[in-house]
Amino acid sequence: MAEEIKESVCSFCGKHYTDNDKTILFTADTPGALICYDCAKEIYSNYKDKIDSMREVSGSVQADQKWTPQSMKEYLDQYIIGQEKAKEILCTAVYNHYQILKMREDGNKNAVEVEKSNVIMAGPTGVGKTAIIKRLAKIMQVPCVIADSTSLTSAGYVGDDVESVIQSLLIEADYDVEKAQKGIVYLDEIDKTNRHGENPSTTADPGHEGTQQALLKLIEGTVANVPLKGQRKHPNADMVKVDTSNILFIVGGAFEGIEKIITRRHNSGMAGVGFGSVLVNDKDKKKSYNEIISDLRVEDLKKFGMTPELLGRLPVICPMKELTEEQLVEILSKPKNSLLKQYQTLFKAQGVDLTFDDEALKTVAHLAIERKTGARGLRGIMESILSHEMYSIPSDDSIGSVTVTGKDFEIVRGEKPAEEISA
Repeated sequence: MAEEIKESVCSFCGKHYTDNDKTILFTADTPGALICYDCAKEIYSNYKDKIDSMREVSGSVQADQKWTPQSMKEYLDQYIIGQEKAKEILCTAVYNHYQILKMREDGNKNAVEVEKSNVIMAGPTGVGKTAIIKRLAKIMQVPCVIADSTSLTSAGYVGDDVESVIQSLLIEADYDVEKAQKGIVYLDEIDKTNRHGENPSTTADPGHEGTQQALLKLIEGTVANVPLKGQRKHPNADMVKVDTSNILFIVGGAFEGIEKIITRRHNSGMAGVGFGSVLVNDKDKKKSYNEIISDLRVEDLKKFGMTPELLGRLPVICPMKELTEEQLVEILSKPKNSLLKQYQTLFKAQGVDLTFDDEALKTVAHLAIERKTGARGLRGIMESILSHEMYSIPSDDSIGSVTVTGKDFEIVRGEKPAEEISA
């Protein structure tokens, strides 16, 4: 008598499989429930981003010592395209900062003598300065505040007091003072606070150079009196003391024109008198912005108008390069949270598959470079291309796919199968 062949049924698609078939998987939490390989693959494909994000290992200075500068950069590489050297510099600075804090917590007296690795970043708008800082704060599991330097003023003038950034950090830490004292503060557009030259007599208005002076103590380390629960600072307000000594300060800006200052430094001493004298360095003349900015030094920032006192408290210099067209195309499509994947998710919610061909993606990147907006301008371009589709598709159940092609962003719609429309 032939042995009876037992059959099993996939609990998701209903397909029948024999005992000899290796494509059935038993779930651990529900006895008897089965899933076939095809269904498992489809579920993983649809929820891959969510599954991956749940798998991400978050590190912290208190609990997790698995992070190294190299592993931090590998994490950033999943989200940030390009800026290889900048990512190395920042990962090292952040790692060293929190290693020092850990040593101090463990009672290592030698760690007290090590100064903070505060950072100054210089690079065009839309190259990833803010994105990198946010990701690094997530790795270290610390509160992070991003503030605009131009909105800050020195004490006694109309505007936000520089200590308001510490208040924002305290709010971000849910009023946990100890947690706030280990946070990260990123001050953007620090270049707008320059004194417009290195001559001390060439002063700017109180909202500019005065801001640099007011930031000195905050960055170096002081005890700031911060109002509780979002109150404005006044004599009768309830205050809490926040020590800024262990807060990592990172400042950044576009520093427009800094490449000319670097080039002049390269050319200094090259001018001559008489026939055959060299007036400029022809090699430097042909160099790109990315080649020039790599040699950014403290003296260049000083000539730009940053005060020596502030620069002395920002020992780590991190140049940021312009993004190429190829890198912008990668930013559009490759990272886990890429812009194209975000729009594909929005369209998928309506049952529509969205695709861009290579030429269309290159054109989007080219427009961003033309407009000098960097990666920050990509969303605006994509929004203008897809705005009509996003408006009309929710009212039309027959559309199954949208393909954007060519330099003119021609949109080709595909229809759903009849059975899907009726369903």
